[in-house]
Amino acid sequence: MKTLKLLTVAMLGAALSAPALAAGYPEKPLTVIVPFPPGGASDTTARLVAPKLSEALGQPAVVENRPGANGSIGAAQVAQAKPDGYTLLVASIGVYGINPVLYKTLKYDPQKNFDLLTVAVRTPNVLVATPNFPANSVAELIAHLKKNPEKVTFASSGAGSSDHLTAALFWQKTGTTGLHVPYKGGGPAITDLIGGHADVSFQNLGAVAGHIKAGKLKLLAVTSDKRVSTFPDAPTMAEAGVQGVEVYSWQAVAAPAGLPGDVKAKLESGLTGALAAPEVKGRFEEAGFEVVGTGSATFAEFLGAELARWKAVVETGKITPDQ
Repeated sequence: MKTLKLLTVAMLGAALSAPALAAGYPEKPLTVIVPFPPGGASDTTARLVAPKLSEALGQPAVVENRPGANGSIGAAQVAQAKPDGYTLLVASIGVYGINPVLYKTLKYDPQKNFDLLTVAVRTPNVLVATPNFPANSVAELIAHLKKNPEKVTFASSGAGSSDHLTAALFWQKTGTTGLHVPYKGGGPAITDLIGGHADVSFQNLGAVAGHIKAGKLKLLAVTSDKRVSTFPDAPTMAEAGVQGVEVYSWQAVAAPAGLPGDVKAKLESGLTGALAAPEVKGRFEEAGFEVVGTGSATFAEFLGAELARWKAVVETGKITPDQ
């Protein structure tokens, strides 16, 4: 009986202290980790959402870039951080949905080590080429690849990134090959592509839309299931004759697993509000992103499906992190 009383008191104490702890949250700035260099889609997403999240929570949300190993270094740092709501991760499909099926040893498991907060935005990948590249259509590119196997360079934001895996999927569906050139993020890959140091790439639409409009990159196709309003003349991969290459790259927000319930609720509410803000949504749409704003439960289900899909691509292509 005495033991039961002590247990009851302990449980009551925990119940009372948890809301009190969460009630004051946040009492200091939040750190928003982007595990890629500046200039890519994850960085853009974090910097558009952070100001509105700061307004909602009443504390600064400071974005920090911690790149390396296709985002796995920064992601591992978040996974190991204290689950108090002061450390967030804004990262891509590669970090959440591809790294776990590509790397045999990974210092985080997105399904176990993170509280998944929201899929923020998504954008189709687009097949772009440096302006002087000889192919002006998907059909011409396929013909060029077959005549020049392993010679056409495909730039990506890193081994295992969505642009790398989309290229691998494209090669599998068309019976072609290319030379994969991984960079330490989308920004550096796009810069080299514009400079003519790489030939083609499957980049996030949101990250290269401005460069396409400026004529710095040549758009061959989009990987969405229908044409995009930003570039209505660009065919989908299916329209261009390649089936099964419908790919959306997405950006999502997570925190270390084990957030107090009230803290998680505040973060989800703040993120939902930030993504729904007209000025933020408009900026995303202008850049080629579609605001998604899922809840944590939907995010978890979606992630499971994505992991299964990309596991199949990795196994079929016998893809390794150093490719």
